[in-house]
Amino acid sequence: MKIVISGGPGTGKTSIINELVSIGQIVFHESSREITTKYKKLGHDQLFLSNPIKFSEILLANRIKQYKDANKFNSKNCFFDRGIPDIVAYLDYKKVTYKKDFTINSQKYKYDMIFIVEPWNEIYKKDQERYESFNQLIDIDYFIKETYRGLGYEYNIIPNGTIQQRVDYILNEIQ
Repeated sequence: MKIVISGGPGTGKTSIINELVSIGQIVFHESSREITTKYKKLGHDQLFLSNPIKFSEILLANRIKQYKDANKFNSKNCFFDRGIPDIVAYLDYKKVTYKKDFTINSQKYKYDMIFIVEPWNEIYKKDQERYESFNQLIDIDYFIKETYRGLGYEYNIIPNGTIQQRVDYILNEIQ
């Protein structure tokens, strides 16, 4: 089963992903930070802000590869730190005009379950790669939900709680 864990920046998504890894789940990690770090070294402070299409094309290629790589694990659960539709959500959030490829691939590569981590002010922190304010996070959350809904997905909201409680919720829902 292909399972997406999505949500805006600073919602605790990475902590959930890291806990899934620590208990032996198959996880495909978010590559946005790697792309951002790589391009910072090349002189682009925030590639997504300066060239959102280029950033998104790199991200799309990475996510399609992850999706295909997950096919090697036929009967096992594979968790994805964000899915292909998240790319569309972020481009829509930034009001960027983009090629149909992004939407076509969001429709082509289907996931079995979607979990969304909502904004939670008490745990939100900015960092080197996270430039969004909490209010922007609320907007991003809206676009993520609308994108998945528009593609015909029903999604589960991961309730606030400890990391373990959140992971337990996910594992109970996928059984």
